[in-house]
Amino acid sequence: MNQSQKEHLPGGGVLALNIMHFARVLRAAGLPVGPGKTIEAAEAVAVVGLASQVDFYWALHAVFVERAAQREIFDQCFRLFWRNPEDLRRMMMAAPSNESPKESAEKISRRVADALSPDEIDRPQDESEVAIELDATLTYSSLEVLQETDFDSMTQEEAEEAKRVISEMRLPIMEISTRRFAPDLHGAKIDMRATLRAGLRTSGALMPLKYRRRVTRHPPLVVLCDISGSMSRYSRMFLHFVHAITNDRDRVHCFIFGTRLTNITRHLQYRDVDVALDRVAKAAIDWSGGTRIGSSLEDFNRFWSRRVLGQGAVVLLITDGLDRGDVGGLGSEIERLHKSCRRLIWLNPLLRFEGFRPEARGVKAILPHVDDFRTVHSLNSLRDIGEALSRTAQPEWPTIEAA
Repeated sequence: MNQSQKEHLPGGGVLALNIMHFARVLRAAGLPVGPGKTIEAAEAVAVVGLASQVDFYWALHAVFVERAAQREIFDQCFRLFWRNPEDLRRMMMAAPSNESPKESAEKISRRVADALSPDEIDRPQDESEVAIELDATLTYSSLEVLQETDFDSMTQEEAEEAKRVISEMRLPIMEISTRRFAPDLHGAKIDMRATLRAGLRTSGALMPLKYRRRVTRHPPLVVLCDISGSMSRYSRMFLHFVHAITNDRDRVHCFIFGTRLTNITRHLQYRDVDVALDRVAKAAIDWSGGTRIGSSLEDFNRFWSRRVLGQGAVVLLITDGLDRGDVGGLGSEIERLHKSCRRLIWLNPLLRFEGFRPEARGVKAILPHVDDFRTVHSLNSLRDIGEALSRTAQPEWPTIEAA
């Protein structure tokens, strides 16, 4: 940023320096912010001025935020950065004593907390040094601890490490018997047609017995993933997992839904996960929006169930069950889905809470029609999905307090 651009800013060079520091914080929190966007942000502020805090917020928002999934990170960084620096330091301390009850109850993303740590912010030279002891969980996590870390509380570095681990995961699925048979020397059944055909070659003098076995293969896997605002962080990690298994086996179909249903199966077939998820982000115009589970399942049952649920498909439903639409038809649609597939497994990140109770209407409508109910919030919970899919016995339901 040159001297002439600084002079056009309402606050002069000081405001330009703060905008540059704010851009660095956003980049440390995971947003794709470069020098070009920093200059564009300064020019936008020069246009709108500082008369209105709302205009100042949306000017920076228009420059730095490209996707709906980045809004929450930007909002938390904005609220923490453009406030009193002393308040910011108290938010970063391991045991804050001067923090107001409102601030202590506020949940701050660990990605934002890690980006706003003193090592990431360039402080002015004349500022006195303040000894700050940070919580170790904000800066370090071994692989063992990472296995149980909640996706929603991971730092940027932990999220990248988790994605690397997820890319190496493989999902075992039970083998099921089909109606087809294949020749087998040690088969359990005699193949009469092959035996008679072999006897004709020897004019009936010798009829060697031919055997056959039933062909087995894994059933199709259908994934229905919720990408609403409350599920965006978990669904993003799970899509990395679905991409890994899509490129490892055949007959995997993936759909995402928020306010509408979107088929992203062909987008996940790209080998590069970044290219695949970029195509998914462009196709999903309702990412981090509302939730209409009932209407999305109705579209799936009407237009896709006959195409992808053949041959005993297994369905993974990833949602928290919080439907903002009319849940009147949700019960009938989830029942129809359950009757159309071999197994219906519901993955709900809210199940990680010990006091979880099925009080929401959407949860009450879905719960009676699923074969298994599991949580999906960490790397270990993703590995447990393989156990759920490969098991043929009656599932063990988690203990849930009555509503």
